[in-house]
Amino acid sequence: MKYGIIYAMKKILILASLALASAAFAETVVNIVGVGAEKFTVSIQVANSDYSKCLAKNLELSGLFVVKPSGSIKISGASGSISASGRGKVITSPDVFSDAASARMAARRFSNALTEAFGKQKGFALDKILFLNRGKSSGKGNVRPSEMCLSYPDGFDVRQVTSDAKMSIYQRWLNDESVIYISDVRGVPQVWEIDTNTGKRRMKWSLKGSPNGIAVSPDGSKIAAILSFQGNPELYVISGDRFVRLTKTPLASEGQPTWSPDGKKIAYVSNEARRPQIYVVDVATKQKRRLTSKGRENIDPDWGPDGRIAYITKRGGAQVAVMNPAEGDSTAQLVTEEGSWEHPSWARDMRHVTANNSGAIFIVDTEKDGDKPRRVFSAKGNFISPVWRR
Repeated sequence: MKYGIIYAMKKILILASLALASAAFAETVVNIVGVGAEKFTVSIQVANSDYSKCLAKNLELSGLFVVKPSGSIKISGASGSISASGRGKVITSPDVFSDAASARMAARRFSNALTEAFGKQKGFALDKILFLNRGKSSGKGNVRPSEMCLSYPDGFDVRQVTSDAKMSIYQRWLNDESVIYISDVRGVPQVWEIDTNTGKRRMKWSLKGSPNGIAVSPDGSKIAAILSFQGNPELYVISGDRFVRLTKTPLASEGQPTWSPDGKKIAYVSNEARRPQIYVVDVATKQKRRLTSKGRENIDPDWGPDGRIAYITKRGGAQVAVMNPAEGDSTAQLVTEEGSWEHPSWARDMRHVTANNSGAIFIVDTEKDGDKPRRVFSAKGNFISPVWRR
């Protein structure tokens, strides 16, 4: 496995049955064929079709609701006064909307409110997903261009962030709007920061060698990066202008770093055991240990705030898996069927991940009896490497 900037490296879902703490939340449930998950039933009677469609999709994406004409939770009203009533609760939304885009934003906010009020689960409807649209190579040996794009989980309001006809890869959120990523827009790979609203960008680092994978620490103060300016690709931590090397594997290559929730450790991929496997290193002591061994490859780790790591394991075809790093992959849960799955990224509810499969972006429910993966949108393109803002 190679971790080169040519993008040849191996790229880049807690509610199995919702147990409600109060009888006030007792709900008539439905059993979704082939899934087995219990859900709140919801009916939506809002005249604005943009609002209704967006709300319905986001509620169902949460894994907690199913929309039915006779749902026991009734949602009705119009711009400025929409309410949901049922199961001993009344939730209201005063949001005013005047066009399709503002109607969808209002629907996302209400979806989050309902998810938290009825399901006691964090809503992710407003959390944007960055991904790449990977084009075709312009010639033999040339790098395939990839443009950075953005979408909400419901798949509406998709837009393109870059238009360089160049390579944009390894995008990572710095905050709600700003992203760092690697691009060769100036002919050589450099680390850039871009405002996803304005498109304004600045170069953060111009480095010798090929930067190959970056990750932002939980507090935003440091960057984990795979750099090769001292030889083969190794893992570094960058703080300001200070570079600290964490690995030393002259006969191997590292890639795909991801920080632990407390910022004290970094999980990454290395082929030092011949096949790509996931390792973890202590930032302070530089002591490392191997996390995975099952399957011929284990790649694309994303360390979630609750301490679990989502990753890709190849045991036949590629599958999304979830593990507790304290236990390793001996107790890992496989959450998709075999396919061409790549690059899982956790949602803030720590139940869902977004991942790509065969050039399309999906929302994957990691619960044992959760929903089947749902495709975010059906536009034409080769869409890869989704990263969820949480």
